[in-house]
Amino acid sequence: MRTKNTFSVHFWVKPTNEKVNQGIIYARITVNQRRVLVSLKRKISFDLWDSSKKKVKGTSSEAKQINHYLDSTKARIFQCYQDLNSSGKKITAQLIKATYLGEDENSKSLQNLIDYHSRKIEHTLSPGTIKNFKITEGYIFKFLKKEKKTTDVYLRELNYKFLCDFEDFLGSYYPKGHPKAMGHNTIMKHIQRLRKMVTLAYNMEWIDKDPFRRWKNTFEKKDREFLSVGELSNLETYEFPVERLDRVRDLFVFSCYTGISYVDIMKLTKDNISIGLDRNKWIISKRQKTNTPIKVPLLEPVMEMIKKYEEHPMTIVSGTLLPKITNEKLNVYLKEVAILCGIKKILTFHMARHTFATTVTLSNGVPIETVSKLLGHTKISTTQIYARVLENKISQDMNALRGILKQKKDEDSTQNPNVAS
Repeated sequence: MRTKNTFSVHFWVKPTNEKVNQGIIYARITVNQRRVLVSLKRKISFDLWDSSKKKVKGTSSEAKQINHYLDSTKARIFQCYQDLNSSGKKITAQLIKATYLGEDENSKSLQNLIDYHSRKIEHTLSPGTIKNFKITEGYIFKFLKKEKKTTDVYLRELNYKFLCDFEDFLGSYYPKGHPKAMGHNTIMKHIQRLRKMVTLAYNMEWIDKDPFRRWKNTFEKKDREFLSVGELSNLETYEFPVERLDRVRDLFVFSCYTGISYVDIMKLTKDNISIGLDRNKWIISKRQKTNTPIKVPLLEPVMEMIKKYEEHPMTIVSGTLLPKITNEKLNVYLKEVAILCGIKKILTFHMARHTFATTVTLSNGVPIETVSKLLGHTKISTTQIYARVLENKISQDMNALRGILKQKKDEDSTQNPNVAS
């Protein structure tokens, strides 16, 4: 049963701390004899205020403007009361104030959402993914400051135009230290992360409509660089004059024959080496990025490398399977490695994972389902990004097909000698 509320809105002027004949206009909301004050942030001289009529005296343009604002404010507060009354909520003066100021549970801001999302992913996502979200958040706030001239917006203000404007902003923004603006796929990644946050708000009923419902992320297909058989062979056999570069090469080659990423290689220890069902040695671990299992049988080059660093001073101190090095230094040193080995491609450590997927496994006939498991992917579509059918593999397969077709034709000719060729 709904109870009847007493409700009223009045205006009054509260003196300021300044020693002048001036005050600030407040709206006083009363519900069931409980009151709250809402500052209208309008100053007025006490001489111009009619305390009995609760309005500004006179017919000047200033008086008309303020009185019109008071009427509009009263109407908006009354509408808040009506909306809350229709929803069947227990109405209080504080709730009406919060609704009017956009501070109620149904009027969350983008900052509220980002704060909540940050707390939510703090212990569930990998440090790298969290870092990427932080970068996106930084661009969101830069966009609000530059394009919207504000520091925050209500979630109900998010719409299709907001997304288009954000995309345009990212497209023309030059990140510090970068020689050019962001690429299309980078822009789509930032919008994709914003979408994940907004979808969370929609699912929690912080917003009534999903502003992304008509939005479609579009990614340009990019070729992933990898080392060819010849380039990998040159890298493996080159004798480096500096031990530092020799260690970097070994880490890269280790990834080329296991498909394991940098962050997961750095945490490998002897405890991650196990004997599999086939009685051979396997690496058993988990991907830091997705927490999915890593189960990779050890190929001969990997076995040799593990043995090489078994008693190395760096691995003894760190307790790891291979020498540790920061990802930044590793990628810097790989540039030197590429120059010495005559590799013209921009060598990065992640290229080793591409090389494993393409040159080492798929081009040697390993099924993509197996490669997907070895890489620790949860979806085979992710593996297809790395995988490419090489021209020499196409040539081998077609030559095999020619042989099969010729054999069938010869058999048919033997069985049916009267059939014209």
